[in-house]
Amino acid sequence: MIFNKTELAIDYQAEIIKLKEDLNAVILAHYYQQPEIQDIADFVGDSLELSRKAKSTNAEVIVFAGVHFMAETAKILNPEKTVLLPDLEAGCSLAEGCKKEDFEPFVKSHPDHIVITYINSTAEVKALSDIICTSSNAEKIIRQIPENQKIIFAPDKNLGKYLIKKTGREMLLWEGSCIVHETFSERKIIDLKVRNPKAKVIAHPECEERILFLADFIGSTSKLLQFVKEDSNDTYIVLTETGILHQMKKAVPEKTFIPAPVNDETCSCNECPYMKLNTMEKLYLCMKNRFPEIIIGQELRLKALKPIEKMLEMS
Repeated sequence: MIFNKTELAIDYQAEIIKLKEDLNAVILAHYYQQPEIQDIADFVGDSLELSRKAKSTNAEVIVFAGVHFMAETAKILNPEKTVLLPDLEAGCSLAEGCKKEDFEPFVKSHPDHIVITYINSTAEVKALSDIICTSSNAEKIIRQIPENQKIIFAPDKNLGKYLIKKTGREMLLWEGSCIVHETFSERKIIDLKVRNPKAKVIAHPECEERILFLADFIGSTSKLLQFVKEDSNDTYIVLTETGILHQMKKAVPEKTFIPAPVNDETCSCNECPYMKLNTMEKLYLCMKNRFPEIIIGQELRLKALKPIEKMLEMS
């Protein structure tokens, strides 16, 4: 016998708001999340802003609409709080390309180097580091390191090359990269500039050097957002993950934002596949079930906490 099952449509927005109150929860979302998730979040920001917000929140439950390393960072800063991530598979190509078993011997083979690690890394790699940084504060942190101190910078080689150029400091780089920021097509961006001669090109420093050469302004996600708010121009070609366009359009709806073209015509390569794993349904279910929850052992947490606290202190 066959039974027809009729499912009642769930108003995810209403249910999430109710669950947030019941759980005494705060929803933190990265700029690269889907627009509907950004709109329901209590706070939307980049990695540095979200780290600060995670540390200062009074909520009992932190629901992190982002990727795994971000939720891990929130748990490291808040061991007594419940930290939920809508999808445990929401990882990061930078974090996955820098494993502890590879990074640890690399660090040990350069004992005279201080280790500055981009926040896009696992808790285990953070624990091997001296200072964590984000794209917002990396330059500021590097400029505080004594000139005679040798530096390892990991895991993003493109951000590292950009920082070497900005600060004049020599650094030993780990060969990692972001799958989103390495897909932009130089030829297509030039064609786009020709068709939109008044448009300014703005880029995230995780892009390759040849792409950054085309940019009128380079900055972290939050700095790109701030720039378009304050700049007098009205059209921008945006070289980063397309999720930030939602906040840009909300902030200055009268301006035009053009997502940067990629090499492959058949994919949305300028969208982070990891970030986009999170959906309203998964957000609702993780709050309803209080799962998946981020769990970190105390020994690892304390080791990873030191370089994060150093970052917050220096920035």
